[in-house]
Amino acid sequence: MNDVHGGGRSLAEPAFPDDDGLVDPALDLADDATVLATIGTARVFVPVVAVLGERATDGSDKNSDMAAVLMTGADGRTALLAFSSLETMSRWNPTSRPVPVYGRDAARAALADGASALLLDLGQPSFSVIETADLEHVAAEHVLVRTPGGTAWVEPA
Repeated sequence: MNDVHGGGRSLAEPAFPDDDGLVDPALDLADDATVLATIGTARVFVPVVAVLGERATDGSDKNSDMAAVLMTGADGRTALLAFSSLETMSRWNPTSRPVPVYGRDAARAALADGASALLLDLGQPSFSVIETADLEHVAAEHVLVRTPGGTAWVEPA
């Protein structure tokens, strides 16, 4: 992966050594069923941002931590943010730091944090919401198959 602004530090992880930050070819955002069928094995970026830890007695920042971004909807449910590319993440928040992970790992992180959804490419003209039941299937590495009646989740053989 090419160096991304920020000290010349490469953002590539060992699982993604040649990652260029573009949309993973496995993740074709053509329709919701295709997103669900491919996101588990696709690379996505989970943004992390600095959050204030404690304040010093004079009001200045004492420390900060890095955290993944959870959003709370009007109905009170939370969702973890993920992005298909560095470009879409940067358009959402240019100061966030990308953590490249497989979609299944993002789904597992969302569930571990008590989220009921994963929002992919929030703020883009076309974004996807992976809701609770589908999120659990993605996290469990189930496979979405097309059937004559629609789609169905199956456990891998």
